[in-house]
Amino acid sequence: MKFMKLGSRPDTFYTAQAVRSVSSEVSSDLIVQVKGSRYLLHKFPLLSKCSRLQRLCSESPETSQHHIIQLPDFPGGIEAFELCAKFCYGITITLSAFNIVAVRCAAEYLQMTEDVEKGNLTYKLEVFFNSCILHGWKDSIVTLQTTKEFPLWSEDLGITSRCIEAIASKVLTHPSKVSLSHIYSRRERDDESCNGAESQRHKPPSKGWWAEDMAELGIDLYWRTMIAVKSGGKMPSNLIGEALKIYAARWLPNISRERNVSKQVASDSDSDSTNEITSKHRVLLESIVSLLPAEKGAVSCSFLLKLLKAATILNASSSSKMELARRVALQMEEATVRDLLIPSISYANSTVYDVDLVITILEQFMLQGQSPPTSPPRSKLGFERRRSRSAENIDLAFQESRRSSSASHSSKLKVAKLVDGYLQEIARDANLPLSKFIALAEAIPDFSRLDHDDLYRAIDTYLKAHPDLNKSERKRLCRTLDCKKLSVEACMHAAQNELLPLRVVVQVLFFEQARAAMGSGKVAELPSNIKALLAAHNIDPSRSTTALSTTTSIPADDQWSVSGLRSPKSKVSTLRMKLAEDDLDESDLQSEGLRRASKFKSFCALPTRPKRMFKSIAERLSDLNMNLISFKVTLQSLGDHKISNRITQRVRLFKE
Repeated sequence: MKFMKLGSRPDTFYTAQAVRSVSSEVSSDLIVQVKGSRYLLHKFPLLSKCSRLQRLCSESPETSQHHIIQLPDFPGGIEAFELCAKFCYGITITLSAFNIVAVRCAAEYLQMTEDVEKGNLTYKLEVFFNSCILHGWKDSIVTLQTTKEFPLWSEDLGITSRCIEAIASKVLTHPSKVSLSHIYSRRERDDESCNGAESQRHKPPSKGWWAEDMAELGIDLYWRTMIAVKSGGKMPSNLIGEALKIYAARWLPNISRERNVSKQVASDSDSDSTNEITSKHRVLLESIVSLLPAEKGAVSCSFLLKLLKAATILNASSSSKMELARRVALQMEEATVRDLLIPSISYANSTVYDVDLVITILEQFMLQGQSPPTSPPRSKLGFERRRSRSAENIDLAFQESRRSSSASHSSKLKVAKLVDGYLQEIARDANLPLSKFIALAEAIPDFSRLDHDDLYRAIDTYLKAHPDLNKSERKRLCRTLDCKKLSVEACMHAAQNELLPLRVVVQVLFFEQARAAMGSGKVAELPSNIKALLAAHNIDPSRSTTALSTTTSIPADDQWSVSGLRSPKSKVSTLRMKLAEDDLDESDLQSEGLRRASKFKSFCALPTRPKRMFKSIAERLSDLNMNLISFKVTLQSLGDHKISNRITQRVRLFKE
């Protein structure tokens, strides 16, 4: 780092009986009191260079031997005053980035300007500051740090603004053209000693070389410097984001796992209260949020969620939290379950984690993506054989939109997996309301969940942690669960889960049996007691089930009926979904019987060809009837006679 020496005489200041004096053959005639310290000095060397002391001496009455001058508000304290006094006596003083601000403010206070004497201290300090301090990287950083002790004086003298401009210009300049010193240059020398000068010569400099040194600044100065860097327009947003991450790691408390930050910050300073330290951290956090680049991906989603977690614990402003939530939503697919576990410190909310905030983030995320267009826009002149260049541009634009839409779709798939994992974690909270769990589960579109295994695990965990749920609440909880998207292992677990509503168990058993029938064309292997019950109903469990089989040969005229059976709108699928309902009653069955009678009359009036089609459907419904009976027997073995009786009524309707 740069330094400057002024004067040539040796230091002759000494202390005697708590009074600072200077060795001289001439007796002292001036007493200066600076913040409780007394100095016995001489008028001639000081008054010849200090215009303020001249005025004060002329205004103050002279005692028997000494003029007494008091300087209670002297900037820089006794150290800066003594350096100015030594300069007046011609004693050697050393100036550097560590003390130039204090001495410059003191010289300005004493009015040591060119009007009093040519080559005065103010002029020499300005030359050193402009030619040396501002040209060095670390010198500028250290000088800017020392301005916080004299904020008003530094602002009035332009020291702060000039340091900020110098630092910002160096950040925007290639590091090979910057005069580095102290931390960064020392790091380079260490690399040269380890790797050799030849290898270091060919090593490209780091683009973010400035971030660690700037992290030593206080938040006010750091904010102003970063604003100057961003206004330059040459710095990539990812480097600014990396610098903010380094600064946050340097100054923000480690609150990733602690719910109450007061226990941690109380040990940082014994003099300041916890509220004061928390307030400082809150201001620091909100300043970092205001500096975040607008570009997506400039900072990681994990870092944003850490800031959001800190904002929740430090009780930051709602605007800062909403801004962070909006930015997290832009790249939510990068998050992890651990990142989303934001502690809740609200007294009105007794839950462990802040679920409302995650719901807000998820809603913001879902508002971003729009469903992709199903077909490219058609030109009005599409009948022409020759394609125009504009039409080709339209196709290219469409392909680009499809790429972005597919990326949005893939991100929704990742977010769905993330939310299901998050639901498994928060489900353990005994104080988590059912409404919040359902709201979070239903916020995910159906197409985003390729399977429902993770959702089932979350529901199962919630049921175990909340054993007091009534039947209606259990039904509401399982409303989002799609049994068709459960794996074989999840179905096996769900079929034996006593905590699930009966409706869900019935759905699981039915769809698992349907899956086995479509996969192998045979009824799944059943226990011996169930086989005996099936035999009592004259049903052979080894018989092929053609109701849901796709291998049966069908006449060409009736091919459409097969697609109808496979369609979710077909009678088979309708019956399959109705069997999953718990709230069937006799009135529903009677009204359905009347509807079937009217449909039968319409059926008789149909021509011959549609009759053959419906006959094919009737044959398959007859085979499905056997599956229903088998399903009924399975339920009887499980002890559920209520649903078994309802299925018996359904079978009777099929026979009619």
